[in-house]
Amino acid sequence: MTTSDDTPVPDYMARQRLDGRNYVVLGAGQGIGRQVAHALAQAGAATIVTVDIDETRAREVADEIGVGMAWTGDATKRSEAVRLAAFVSERVGALNGFVDVIGISGWSDILEISDEMWDSQFDLGLRHAYLASQELGRLLVEQGGTMVFVASVSGLTGAPMHAAYGAAKAALMAWVQSLAVELGPLGVRANAVAPGSTLTPRSRQNMTTERLEQTGRMTPLGRIGQPDDIAGAVLFFTTDLSSHVTGRTLVVDGGVSSLFPYLSLIDMEAAKKR
Repeated sequence: MTTSDDTPVPDYMARQRLDGRNYVVLGAGQGIGRQVAHALAQAGAATIVTVDIDETRAREVADEIGVGMAWTGDATKRSEAVRLAAFVSERVGALNGFVDVIGISGWSDILEISDEMWDSQFDLGLRHAYLASQELGRLLVEQGGTMVFVASVSGLTGAPMHAAYGAAKAALMAWVQSLAVELGPLGVRANAVAPGSTLTPRSRQNMTTERLEQTGRMTPLGRIGQPDDIAGAVLFFTTDLSSHVTGRTLVVDGGVSSLFPYLSLIDMEAAKKR
């Protein structure tokens, strides 16, 4: 305490801990979801329900983190979301938060997007978030807690060749703001993380070595994002370090979205040589 400021100084390291708290991770089976499960476990979470549509993946991650409890189902269906909430209530007890990582981008020329692709992108990018917010949200309002959603920079800018995905992620970020406003008085915080290009197991299969190198050169920090980069941001929103933050989307893209749109880093390198 100083003579000019008697404000109490909290234990900031303690605010990073999640000891005794319980969480659900939707889409925990691989990539960002797996890293999020590990991050929560390392921060001290008591129980983490690892949710994935693939039973093997859900169980492997649950076993890997040591405090996991696997659940398998289709989170885009109301009946399954209800079943998940019942499972959490019966097997886990008090829920302190959930992280929704589900999402797969579909690629198509905008004039060729089919109704099936559009519906699929909104199911995989938004519907599960809506269902989890309601069914798991009812458990959170009992004692307060956190909701964290993984969005995308594709929802913040034009999304060439994956416009339906971008539209769904933009809607997700709007949904997060509404959650924050309506559920804030009930002690529930809602935030989102918007990754840029991230080297998940799925994207690794679809990106050539040349594309990976080009993405790194186009990124101010000099490399493509990794799943643990996103998990770190998610952990911030989950812990008490962000106790007065809600309704926000944190962009984690290595600085790409801050670039001057008319001059890429590759162009800058060429300009320096002139």
